[in-house]
Amino acid sequence: MEKTRFGLYGYGKVAQLHARALATCENAQLVSVCGRDIRKASAFAVQWGIQARDSAQEMADRDKAEAVIVTTPHPLHAQSSLECLRTGLHVLVEKPMALRVADCDAMIAAALAERRSLGVISQRRWYPSTRRIKTAIDQGLIGSPLLGQVTVLGWRDEAYYRSDPWRGSWTGEGGGVIVNQAPHQLDLLAWFMGSVSAVQGSWINANHPYIEVDDSAVATVRFANGGLGSIFVSNSQKPGIHAKVAVHGSSGASLGVQTDGGAMFIAGMSGVLEPPYIDLWTIPGQEDMPATWKIEDAQYFSRIDPTWHFFQLQVEDFAAAIREGRRPAVSGEEGREAVKIIEGIYRSQKTEALVRY
Repeated sequence: MEKTRFGLYGYGKVAQLHARALATCENAQLVSVCGRDIRKASAFAVQWGIQARDSAQEMADRDKAEAVIVTTPHPLHAQSSLECLRTGLHVLVEKPMALRVADCDAMIAAALAERRSLGVISQRRWYPSTRRIKTAIDQGLIGSPLLGQVTVLGWRDEAYYRSDPWRGSWTGEGGGVIVNQAPHQLDLLAWFMGSVSAVQGSWINANHPYIEVDDSAVATVRFANGGLGSIFVSNSQKPGIHAKVAVHGSSGASLGVQTDGGAMFIAGMSGVLEPPYIDLWTIPGQEDMPATWKIEDAQYFSRIDPTWHFFQLQVEDFAAAIREGRRPAVSGEEGREAVKIIEGIYRSQKTEALVRY
């Protein structure tokens, strides 16, 4: 099988996990890395036996890269992705896709103009537990999904925010828990519930005086199907409790997943403490299934390294989508939905009004 040649745009902690995932892909290989600091890129390249370049154009021209995974800090996602797309590279960008919906639109338009694939990293969609929920919704087993919930009760200490110079600032990170920890669960909420039509929310900094950005936020979401969502996210609970997503259907049935237990995974700094599992499932006749699934999922997670395995699955899908000329499993249009929520909370805080899309 001919492997799709990937470059990495960025060389930080999460790039290490993507490099590890690419090393195990059957249909993809890592050939080069680029970034703003060629010395750091070179050190990364030596570690992984690849080439260090100054730009996406050099990765395409000199290393014949066909696709790139963008792992730059959040405020640079749009700029980096647009550079790569206009170079002729397919782009798989880390979450969140961008910080503004307008930037997402520009990225989608560039991908269409260049006839290139655009995807957004959302590796938790490949968890067995989250896929069960999505399948049940698609099969109509809960009727229409009309109520959704996201709860993230995590913790980040001062050492975490000092671990990279961009963390904890508006210019460097673009926000706090809303843009960094919550996007995974916000993506799942939109995956389950559908397109976002309006957002109203507020944020605070509850107990992190050494950062500029939010550590806690609450919001309500309206969806195009008439459903509602409730969001409660925070990095202020020591040492971290859980992260959960639930959806309730018009039939009265409810489904939920605990995506993270205890202290949430930190790329390059910690591991996954607990396997995700179904913690709510009231479809008639299937109430006993979660106990069986929890055992199966724990066994599955014991055989893999969950810090990078699900990246591998998404990258393999993206490489296959390029070869097959189809849309990747998580397209730019889907990644845009989580950005609606992120942007909507910040805009709503400023205007004290409902933000419509």
